[in-house]
Order: sequence, then structure tokens, then C-alpha cells
Amino acid sequence: MIIIPAIDLKDGKCVRLFKGEEDQVTVFSDHPSEIAQKWEQAGAKWIHVVDLDGAFSGEPKNYSAIKSIVDSVSCPVQVGGGIRDIDTVRKYIEMGVKRIILGTAAFNDEDFLQEACREFPNEIAVGVDTKNGKIAVKGWTEVIDQSTQEVLGNLERAGVSVVLNTNIDRDGTMEGINIEGAREFIEESPIPVIASGGIATMEDLEKLASIEHLGIYGAILGKSIYTGSINLEEAIQRYS
Repeated sequence: MIIIPAIDLKDGKCVRLFKGEEDQVTVFSDHPSEIAQKWEQAGAKWIHVVDLDGAFSGEPKNYSAIKSIVDSVSCPVQVGGGIRDIDTVRKYIEMGVKRIILGTAAFNDEDFLQEACREFPNEIAVGVDTKNGKIAVKGWTEVIDQSTQEVLGNLERAGVSVVLNTNIDRDGTMEGINIEGAREFIEESPIPVIASGGIATMEDLEKLASIEHLGIYGAILGKSIYTGSINLEEAIQRYS
């Protein structure tokens, strides 16, 4: 189970949101590349970057900050947020991003999803984010009327290599992971899963580790490592 630290970008700054609400922002750093270096020094094998402005607007807004992150670390970086066309995917890959995370577009544009998976096999992931048990898109502002099983089957057929499952109701709340919700999702997924949302303590990571055999590829840590409730270096040493 790979422990993956997150860097969420808004207006070029490293922030965290509360339950994905655009106006519930805490700024942690004005220099995201320095945070990326800090996480790499702690042992991170991947860094997870989200362009929040992109997720809400539908087009990337933090290219320069993302480039500075990619250029400042030697470990691979995965990026999501507002990636809705193949040109954007190509631009990020050329920049040095190693995994592209699609969200809304993966559900709205099947042709684009298939094209991205064909052109960049093993480099396309999809965020399948749940809110009150429903899949949410467009910066988590809309839910779609498809079962999780149906969605995951479609993604597998398209060639998606990894899915990220964020429990929006817990994201940024520090309430602890909804382990039953995570277990249910992982058991349904034919694709390896990165779990995210609400992971607040080492106990939460222990719960995830207990169901790792079901198909957990990794766990994303956000607010917990910024507030210090989880020591990233310790978590990586214990679980990665």
C-alpha cells in the first residue's frame, strides 16, 4: 500500500478544502514546490497534485505551480483537476507528469477516455468520488445516476489502470476513514484502488492495511500530514 502525500493547489498556493467546498479553504503554503520536496525527503514514492481551480472551472489553472513541483522532485507526480481533453493530457505528460487523473471527462466523454488510455497506457487514472453513496463530478458539485459497479466496469474496459476513490463526506474533515464504504468500493472494483478522504490517524491506515488484500494500491494523505496528526515519514516506513 503506497502512502501518497497530496498537494492541492488554489491560486498557485498549497491549500486544503473542507468536504470539497470551494470557499472552505485553509492555506498551508505559498510555495508548493517546497512542500513537494519536504514530502519527498520524508520518503514519498509518489506525489498527488490536484488543480482545484481546474476542477471547479473545467480547465487547468495551475500549470506553472505544477511544473515547479515536477521539476523540484525526482519521484513521480500524478495530477488531476480540470483535465477534459487530450491536448491537456499531452501537455502534462510532456511536462513530466507520470500519471494523469481524469474526473468529470471520464464520465462525460467516453471517446476522450479511450483515446487517452490508448495513447498513454498505464498512465491514466480516474477519480471515482462518492458523496452520500453516489458518484460526484464537476468539482464534486453534481452526482451522476449510474451504479458504482457499472462505472467501474466501463473504466476497466476503457483501459484505466488505477482508480482513486475519495469519500467526499469525510474529505478534509479529519473524522476518520469510512472503512466500510472503502471496503465496499474496493470489493466492487476490478481495477486497483487508491483510497482517499478522511484518513486522519495511523489507526485509519491500519484499518486500510487490514483490507489491503482486496485490492488497495495506495492511500492519499492530505490534511493529516499538514496538521501533524500523521507523521508522513513514519507512515511510509510502516506501510509502504
